[in-house]
Amino acid sequence: MVGVLTRPDAPAGRGRTWHPSPVAEFAAERGLPVFKPARPSEPEFLGALVELAPDCCPVVAYGALIPSTALDIPRHGWVNLHFSLLPAWRGAAPVQRAVMAGDDLTGATTFRLEAGMDTGPLYGVVTEEIRPTDTAGDLLERLSQSGAQLLARTVDGIASGELRPAPQPPEGVSLAPKVTVEDARVRWTEPAFGVDRRIRGCTPEPGAWTTFRGDRIKLSPVTLEPGADPLPPGTLRVERSAVLAGTATFPVRLGTMQPPGKRPMAAADWARGARPGADEGLS
Repeated sequence: MVGVLTRPDAPAGRGRTWHPSPVAEFAAERGLPVFKPARPSEPEFLGALVELAPDCCPVVAYGALIPSTALDIPRHGWVNLHFSLLPAWRGAAPVQRAVMAGDDLTGATTFRLEAGMDTGPLYGVVTEEIRPTDTAGDLLERLSQSGAQLLARTVDGIASGELRPAPQPPEGVSLAPKVTVEDARVRWTEPAFGVDRRIRGCTPEPGAWTTFRGDRIKLSPVTLEPGADPLPPGTLRVERSAVLAGTATFPVRLGTMQPPGKRPMAAADWARGARPGADEGLS
């Protein structure tokens, strides 16, 4: 390894003091050159990259567009690890979008970066089952492990000359734009499976939410209750140790709820304090 490229230092913590990224800290501890350009198109960074003359630049979740002037410098290009089975879910949020869409299978792919959004030729792939209770965070944790191994195998294969990239198939293209705060708002008029997938796909970030009496409440994953008596969308049924919410199909049992300025609490505890009326619900 001849150097590390990462994001610039950013404010963090209550004091909002400036901190380097974990990647920068890891590299600095090992005496590696660390580059933190605001944009990888900066002439100073490009000049440093030419001097380093890397054979290959592996990339994981960098978050910035690599310009063609930089893509052309390493003789084996830039090899990206993407958390989907390309060409499915090209874009910034492949794991969240796969969970929200109700996919049963996803994975990680290594490919050579080019000017298009996740369109480059493929080197390798690993698959991963999406379990019925997986959040985006759960799935990403597993993919980060299997994906790291895939990336290492890919770089070794490129170095030995045994691995050549193949074009992505033209069929099966789907897009995975960044998940916004509005995307994370629960739509109680969706079927229960849709409500469940939206919440799990937005956990832990940006965090699924709904409103009650005009206040925003953050929600943890719910439990499907197909045998429960139907409820109108958003309507609450408070039981001794559970709170059910209506959807377009059957109800879901709420997990934890976090009102503004408070810590997450069990839904039954929230209901004992909030005392929702018969005509009140979530929206």
